[in-house]
This record gives sequence, C-alpha cells and structure tokens, in this order.
Amino acid sequence: MPTLQRDVAIVGAGPSGLAAATALRKAGLSVAVLEARDRVGGRTWTDTIDGATLEIGGQWVSPDQTALISLLGELGLETFDRYREGESVYISAAGERTRYTGESFPVDETTRKEMDRLISILDDLAARVGAEEPWAHPLARELDTISFKHWLIEQSDDAEARDNIGLFIAGGMLTKPAHSFSALQAVLMAASAGSFSHLVDEDFILDKRVIGGMQQVSIRMAAALGDDVFLNAPVRTVQWSQQGAVVLADGGIRVEASRVVLAVPPNLYSRISYDPPLPRRQHQMHQHQSLGLVIKVHAVYETPFWREDGLSGTGFGASEIVQEVYDNTNHKDTRGTLVAFVSDEKADAMFELSEEDRRATILDSLARYLGPKAAQPAVYYESDWGSEEWTRGAYAASFDLGGLHRYGKDTRTPVGPLHFSCSDIAAEGYQHVDGAVRMGQRTARDILARLGK
Repeated sequence: MPTLQRDVAIVGAGPSGLAAATALRKAGLSVAVLEARDRVGGRTWTDTIDGATLEIGGQWVSPDQTALISLLGELGLETFDRYREGESVYISAAGERTRYTGESFPVDETTRKEMDRLISILDDLAARVGAEEPWAHPLARELDTISFKHWLIEQSDDAEARDNIGLFIAGGMLTKPAHSFSALQAVLMAASAGSFSHLVDEDFILDKRVIGGMQQVSIRMAAALGDDVFLNAPVRTVQWSQQGAVVLADGGIRVEASRVVLAVPPNLYSRISYDPPLPRRQHQMHQHQSLGLVIKVHAVYETPFWREDGLSGTGFGASEIVQEVYDNTNHKDTRGTLVAFVSDEKADAMFELSEEDRRATILDSLARYLGPKAAQPAVYYESDWGSEEWTRGAYAASFDLGGLHRYGKDTRTPVGPLHFSCSDIAAEGYQHVDGAVRMGQRTARDILARLGK
C-alpha cells in the first residue's frame, strides 16, 4: 500500500476517534482512521447472539448527555425509554428480599437517613470539586490519598448505608473494589454526571436507549467517512517529531500526518512503540491508570414474565453476586431481556468457576430478585470485556489510589503532535459514550486551533 498523506491520523474507530474525525473532516482536514478490530464502535457493540440482539457494550443515554443526544439527532437515530413500570427489588446484606417503589431503598429509617446524608456530602463535594480539573481543588490531595472505602468508614458507622453508597461507584461505575481507588476518583465520577444524586437515580442515569443499538453511532459516522476508515489495522509504531508523525499499522499501512489522535483507552497506549519514546511523565502516568472488571450478563426470555408479576425488572443488592439488574428488552420486542452486572471482586470469583458453574451461580442470583423463571433463559450471554485484546477491561480507566491528583492534569495534554482522546479522560460524561463524543470534538477543536484553522 502506498504511503497515505493526511492532516490527521486517528488511532481507534470508537465514538471518540470517529467524532474527532468527523469534526476534522467538516473543518476541511483530511483524516485516516486506523482500527485494530474488524468492526467500528470500540466499547459499543450491538451484536446478535443465538438470534437475540444484545448490547454487548455501552448502551444508555441520560438527559445530561447533551453531546451524545445532539449527535444522535444529527445521525437520524431515535431513542426509547427503558422499561421501569412496577416495583423494584432490594436484597439486603442478610438476604432479605423486599419489593419497593420510589427512589429510596427499603432500608430502616436510620440507614435511609444515613444514606441521604452521605449522598448530600458527595453532592456538595462534586459541586465544589467539579469534573474539569478535580486535581486542582485544595482538597484534591486529601481526598486522593484515602480510599473511597475508608473515606466512607470515616463518614459513617452504618455498614449497610456505606455498602449501598459504594455500590453506585465501585460496582456500578468504576467496577473496582472501593479500597482500590480514592475518594477523589469517586467525586470525579459523581461530578462528571452532574451530581452523586444522578448516579443513585437509575431513572436518570439509565434513562433511554438507542433504537437499533448504540453501535449505530459509530457505524453511521464511519459510513460518512468512507474509505478513510481502515479496519484490521492495529497501529504498531508511531514515529514523531515536533513537525509531524508517521503511523505504521498492520497491512502495510503507512500514514504521514501533521497530527495523531490516540483514541484508545490509556491501558492500550503502551501497545504502540513510539520513536522517540514518550516522555517520562506519560510513562509514569499511564502505569497508574487501569480498567475495572465487570461481567455484563444478558438473559433473554420468551416473555418479560416479571412484568406480569408487577415488577419493573430493576433490582439492587450490594451483597449479591448480581449487584444490579434491569429490564433491557429491545424496542417493540415481544421477548423479555434482563441485563445484570457482576463487578470487581465478585467478577474475580465468578471467573474462578467453570463456565457451567458460573452461569448457574449468576442465574441463581437473578432468580433471588425475580423468581425461579429467571433461572431459565432462552438465551444467555456474558459480555467479558476483560478478555478483549483491544480493550482489556470495563467500563473505563481510572487512577489507582493517589494517582489522580498526581497525574490528572496531564491526561489530556498533547505530546508534540500526539493528542489523547477517549471517554476515560473526559470531564463531563466520563466513562460514558457522551464523554467519548465530547473528547473527540474537544480534541478536534484543539487540533484546529493549533493548526490555525
């Protein structure tokens, strides 16, 4: 293949890389998007498994995700509401199952007040610290050098309240044990969604889905870019100087460009060889960022049987193997689909089991929420992003204890002609498709400014 001459080479054809490419192309620049996989979409992937259409990766749209919502409109994609009618289910640490309605878990009055108090504290911190530069706040070091688990212990002696609050950050978002990341990282997660209250309100954070699947966002952007998107093209080497870069990928692809966008999660930066090597700061920083681990479980049934029982399909249990479950039935589908999540150390334990035993254990947990029928799906599938060569975890990268205040300010700082763009380093929309889109558009604006466009 002859050398390609482009203004910008983009590594990664997920929502962030494609959003950057789209914005740059609109501004009149030439682009080449190099994708290691045989598909576009990155951590969004809508696939058909045993005849059932499943959202293998990211899927939800919340009201605050205005960049994504705007893009959906531009692409002609429509959304539908997540099913949420009926009662939800809460399973306590003692294994007691309670049906309930409303936003608050059915805990005793003392625990409820304690949860509300902790939410209020986190809401206040999120508003004060913010999502754009949490490392710059006067409290940054203090909050970043204590784990979220131990920060919660300092705040409250109510274990059930602590576990339930921790569920929404550790299991629900960062997918890491609460002892392994800082209180500052938890505050960033809350601030990026507008508040901690938004994270605990599943009717807000898990509001809508895209008809036909979230991967269509990437598929439609890629279609508009046409032959400038190259699949099965893992980038192996980037040779760079202050004047530009040469990008070398499998398939004999060679791109000479003024700028390069690395639109992959930080744990994959090191999969590329750089000549010259990246500066010391980046070498250190990238070693302190890692993805969490979650099993996203899909269970499809002939009918959404839980609705007949007056249940919404929503369930929570911080001590359960399945910590969260939701009705994930597709638009106008007569079948019923549940999506459930097994996170961090619970996921570790499940992967110690055989495939058969893991399935049985997870379905037993689902049945404790929704009854024995939940243990007999027609289709069962586990999204295991930790085994994906070009992802290696889920949902996104976060810093280890103390890393955010040390390195955060440089996560988005270009190195010569190299720019970084992914949901993992977003402010608003951090860890979500919205953040990926925001970062792609932000990176494009930065490149255009630096090129005087």
